[in-house]
Amino acid sequence: MGRADLMRRAALLSPLLLLGSAFATSIAAPIDLSPVPHKMARAVKPLPKGWSEGAAFMEIFVRGYQDSDGDGIGDLRGLIQRLDYLQALGIQGIWLMPISPSADKDHGYATTDYRGMEPQYGRLEDFDELMLQAHKRGIAVIIDYVINHSAAAHPLFQQAKLGPESPYRDWFVWQKTAPIGWDIWGKNPWYTTEPGSAHYFGTFGPHMPDFNLRNPAVVDYHRSSLRFWLNRGLDGFRLDAVPHMIENDAINWNDQPESRQLTRDFQALIKSYPDRYTVCEATANPKVYAAEEVCGSAFAFGLEAQVIKASRGEPEAIKFVADYFLSAPPSMATMLANHDIFAGQRVWDQLGGDEARYKLAAATYLLQPGTPFIYYGEEIGMAGVAGLPGDEPLRAPMSWSAGGGKGGFSSSDKPFRPLAPNIISHNAQAQQADPASILNFYKAMLKLRKQNPALARGNYEAPSAQDQVLSFQRRLGKQTNLVVINYGAEASKVGLDKLPAHAKLIAAYPAQAAAAQSDAQGRLTLPVAPLSVNVYKVSP
Repeated sequence: MGRADLMRRAALLSPLLLLGSAFATSIAAPIDLSPVPHKMARAVKPLPKGWSEGAAFMEIFVRGYQDSDGDGIGDLRGLIQRLDYLQALGIQGIWLMPISPSADKDHGYATTDYRGMEPQYGRLEDFDELMLQAHKRGIAVIIDYVINHSAAAHPLFQQAKLGPESPYRDWFVWQKTAPIGWDIWGKNPWYTTEPGSAHYFGTFGPHMPDFNLRNPAVVDYHRSSLRFWLNRGLDGFRLDAVPHMIENDAINWNDQPESRQLTRDFQALIKSYPDRYTVCEATANPKVYAAEEVCGSAFAFGLEAQVIKASRGEPEAIKFVADYFLSAPPSMATMLANHDIFAGQRVWDQLGGDEARYKLAAATYLLQPGTPFIYYGEEIGMAGVAGLPGDEPLRAPMSWSAGGGKGGFSSSDKPFRPLAPNIISHNAQAQQADPASILNFYKAMLKLRKQNPALARGNYEAPSAQDQVLSFQRRLGKQTNLVVINYGAEASKVGLDKLPAHAKLIAAYPAQAAAAQSDAQGRLTLPVAPLSVNVYKVSP
């Protein structure tokens, strides 16, 4: 960034940096609003160029992963202790749900400081150590960044709500009286701080007021906050709720052109740092946001439910899954479930503990195109905790072991949330010892991706859904892999007609599968076992 650009941004923020006595007396801790310059030098040793191509990620809720100090809450030091496990699993990146200070003291999406560390998770120095240790193991780290809104407890909103004379008033969206006709998820999103006062806008509720992202000073604040983390060596971001950054009226509030443009601008900033990765949460039109000129990657909402249905053997869902990547960018971020209940319960609960179908679902999204995001505990078949409200059943402590009643998560007798109900059988320690476990199946699929680059980043060709059998090819250069998944409970046969002439099919998974060969027209009828995954190397 040039000197003139820095001076322009400083001028925009200068009135906001003059924190008067009213501000000082009403806020317990100061907040850093200073411009952050662009620094190209990495604070940690960079990963290999192009590391994100074909990468598989683990989504981690730090609070629920590993407690290192016995307070019943996961932290960054605990996560560092588990990096060897993640490396052995075979992932190349981790996405951390919000790690900045928050008002909710749980999920972290009610942010109170965009350039700080949640004290329960540790210090910024612990984050720096996490980056160092992750990179030593070839693992990238990206974090959640909440652009759309802050917490109502954020110091800037606390100042803004004091009245129109506040220098921060225009950092949020206000109307004198609540507009009528609005309905976002069954609620009018306009709230008041006290009877008779003006109303502010909150897409996600009164506890998380929306920023006014038409205000250049707000945009510059977020740009500087993104640089704050990038300058520390962070490998990228998951940008939260990007279609909701700008609302034009009660009808045109979701996925407006202005929101797409802001997403482009934020992504351009992130990508101005070498080898950084961006993925967007864009429930509206995710394929559009996955385009390189918008976000570059976006979660494939809607696909996850169809993969689960396909794993149950539903033919319409199998056809949907087969056709999805004929129109979707290969940069889509795929998953089976995540931290939000609207994306479904934990996979174990959705499939009623059927491990055979669980493995079929995992194989489907790990072998198709896209950047897979495994939700922590998914790889061991961790169940949700029943009887809790909202998303809490999805965000329990990781099941590391069955011993001691604490599941290896903490030395505390009172973890922040109850443990998974199937922890005795489905914990990482027990799963590692069982060759047929879900964990070892995930390891096998991720190993296949590494050994066969076509499975990680190759073209998607010849998809076919025949009754309950899905088949497709992945091609990269001279390498071709054929994947055949039978979701049916009965043995079947699949007809293949788009192979090279006289191509040899050599088993890649399972290793003991019989070889086969196509005829002069590239055709082959292949027998498939019930509830099975078969991967072949195709040799012309």
